Amino acid sequence: GEEVIQTQRHLVKGKGQKAILYCVPITGHGSVFWYQQVLKKELKFLISFQNENVFDETGIPKKRFSACPQNSSRSLEIQATEPQDSAVYFCASSQFTVLHIS
Repeated sequence: GEEVIQTQRHLVKGKGQKAILYCVPITGHGSVFWYQQVLKKELKFLISFQNENVFDETGIPKKRFSACPQNSSRSLEIQATEPQDSAVYFCASSQFTVLHIS
């Protein structure tokens, strides 16, 4: 079946450099979620997209991280990398998110 495409598999940057993490969701999936896992730590939510709009960015440090949705890609950009950004980054997609508020 189809899968989420993340490139590149490994990214090595010096402190203060720009890093772009690319993610192409499964065709037809409108919701995209980025997570970060620092070594030996739990998975941490960073940001989510609904189609081309940022939906929830409560998990990202605003000063350095920014979202760049364009065409089919839902990329995450780190303006100036810091040592604490060293981690595994996961991108996931789903068809949509239903939220009921009563």
